[in-house]
Amino acid sequence: MSGIVSVGVPAPGFALPDQNDHTVKLADYKGKWVILYFYPKDDTPGCTTEACEFTDGLKSLEKLNAVVLGVSADSTESHRKFIKKHSLKVTLLSDVDHAMMEKYGVWQLKKNYGKESMGIVRTTYLIDPDGKVARVWEKVSAAGHAEVVKAALAELKKK
Repeated sequence: MSGIVSVGVPAPGFALPDQNDHTVKLADYKGKWVILYFYPKDDTPGCTTEACEFTDGLKSLEKLNAVVLGVSADSTESHRKFIKKHSLKVTLLSDVDHAMMEKYGVWQLKKNYGKESMGIVRTTYLIDPDGKVARVWEKVSAAGHAEVVKAALAELKKK
């Protein structure tokens, strides 16, 4: 089990199905900023808040040359229902076997009410146009997070 991927290193490549069962690869976004956020489960309160806030801010993020990709272990069918129910505009990727999450270090042992189990730790990566990790947010609190990411992206683009 590897740890969280560090700032400055190349982001691990991936090829995962999106909500429409099309394969999405990190390499598809060379030359763009990629906001890659990992979340525990479709249609749960925090995950819905985060997805809706990224959807609400999508136009301004696109103006900053960024794409938003959400990743969970839910099926593509679950993603379609989640998107439809909440009118989401972000792309959601399905990592049912956790392989990508393990590469990024977000599939971890979690404690909930004294019980331990493996799960997704809400984490966001900002990947620069050259494919390197520019920023990492660990153990994210969903509400307001999309604005924090947008502000960081705007700041990094000024440099």
